[in-house]
Amino acid sequence: MSHPRELSLQTSETTSVSSSSSSPERAVYDDTDFFTTQRNDSQSSLGVASLRDMTMSSSIELEHRISPVSRLPPELLISCFSKLSSSMDLRSCMLVSKTWSRNAVDLLWHRPLCNSWANLLNVVQSVRKEDSYFPYFALVKRLNLSNLSDQISDGTVQPFMCCKRIERLTLTGCTKLTDHGVVSIVNGSNSLLALDITGLDAVTDHTLGAVAENCPRLQGLNITDCSKVTDESLVAVAQSCRHLKRLKLNNCTLITDESVTSVARHCPAMLEIDLHNCRQITDESITSLISRGRQLRELRIAHCSLITDRAFLELPKHLAFDSLRILDLTACHQLHDEAVEKIIETSPRLRNLVLAKCKDITDKSVHAITRLGKNLHYIHLGHCAQITDAAVIQLVKMCNRIRYIDLACCHRLTDASVKQLATLPKLRRIGLVKCQAITDRSIMALAKISNELNAKQPTHSLLERVHLSYCVHLTLQGIHALLNRCPKLTHLSLTGIQGFFMREDLTAFCREAPPEFTEHQRNMFCVFSGPKINQLRDYLNEDPGSIYDTEGTMYDDREAEDGEADQQVTGMMHATGLGGVDDEDMNDDDEAGEGSQYGEQPDS
Repeated sequence: MSHPRELSLQTSETTSVSSSSSSPERAVYDDTDFFTTQRNDSQSSLGVASLRDMTMSSSIELEHRISPVSRLPPELLISCFSKLSSSMDLRSCMLVSKTWSRNAVDLLWHRPLCNSWANLLNVVQSVRKEDSYFPYFALVKRLNLSNLSDQISDGTVQPFMCCKRIERLTLTGCTKLTDHGVVSIVNGSNSLLALDITGLDAVTDHTLGAVAENCPRLQGLNITDCSKVTDESLVAVAQSCRHLKRLKLNNCTLITDESVTSVARHCPAMLEIDLHNCRQITDESITSLISRGRQLRELRIAHCSLITDRAFLELPKHLAFDSLRILDLTACHQLHDEAVEKIIETSPRLRNLVLAKCKDITDKSVHAITRLGKNLHYIHLGHCAQITDAAVIQLVKMCNRIRYIDLACCHRLTDASVKQLATLPKLRRIGLVKCQAITDRSIMALAKISNELNAKQPTHSLLERVHLSYCVHLTLQGIHALLNRCPKLTHLSLTGIQGFFMREDLTAFCREAPPEFTEHQRNMFCVFSGPKINQLRDYLNEDPGSIYDTEGTMYDDREAEDGEADQQVTGMMHATGLGGVDDEDMNDDDEAGEGSQYGEQPDS
């Protein structure tokens, strides 16, 4: 009787961390690269086609008595095994019988864990083994080496040349890789659906040429920061990979209209495209993408400074683009109210609209945006300094499902705007950085505290993240009330507010300032997050009377007495370059359910 072979298995833990409370829970075996934050458009890689055909010889099968449970159809066994959350449980199932082993091994090996050098060596040893019981090299469907990015080189990936059934390849940040290493995996990989080579600045057109030749089924491509890629290879990819649905070209500064218009012509199924900082892109590309991309859900063209009103005004008349949900126009300085009005007219179901740093838009644009009504969830109007209270009040009345709003540096706004914003029932995050006209009256409104003597117990606010840096008229009393009425608060930025950054007992609860900050910036930095929020709240609640400065009041209107202090803070803010420290675009992932994520950026 033959001895059972030892199964050499390296498996992946099926941990999953949701980036947003509003996002649907990830499937157990979803990958962590940016493509798998979307719904999997391909057929499942956990199917039985590859292993059902791997039958043993009848002589071996007869040596063992088949139990009744082993007679279950493979489809049922795999369905049961897929419910197991532990890879060790799956490994135990493999040791039950040959039938169970055949139907569990695919679940274990479709995404081998390569989060340490030791694990990677074990995986490499298994895929190289010629006399193994299972062809492990053929079972690998998803390969993610980003956890070892600083150790991965061309030589490291050579053993994976034999893995020709990879569907998702993630090499994010593996900066030691060159064309030679990436091409060695891509060659012959006809099943590849998603490729992420973010940050591989050594990669050139040679790699994308190999992708065009070998990957006709490709649906997702991320070449962010691959600064040497040009139109030549991208045009080839567009012509060969006509199933492309997601494309990220962030910071590919050599890209021009030639490649983008080629994508628009040859990839009609495009869902999401990101052209952040592709500075040579002009109106022609944007008009072509929107006109031809009838399924386009997400378009990001932040910092494409050549974009003008013409990109939108020349869209086909009387044609609506109902699929478009997310539009990011950050720092498209040449846009005016006319373009915004056309955008709203042609895309009536927009949910996320970013117009940050579009400095020429006025209340007229905001009034157009109000037509989005209940569809609007996310609106960023930071640095749109011409906007007034009247427009914001009207926006809140018409779009009462807003969850996130950023009005940083809109210096014309007063307490009237914030009081109206406080009525939004679903508001979770608000940015009011450098809105220096607001006072504690705004904070009381956000905290949902009534000024009526006979008011009932106030309702707690649902706010999670609040950005108030450089709102110099705010006091400790107002912030204390906000903390007590916002039990879900996880982030509070108060940089430049004198009542906080000058108090060592309070800054003790701040998180550390980024190491690249100057001494002046570190002195003014005041950001609370995570457990520190609760610690600050508890500290203020211990003995409020001894903590407050009793010389001032929450609604002190004697601005002359505070003028010198305010000027000192404002002067330091400009002198140290802190104007942009805490008013960065606060990206969010509220629309994960729509097939997109706004990755949360660290707040400085």
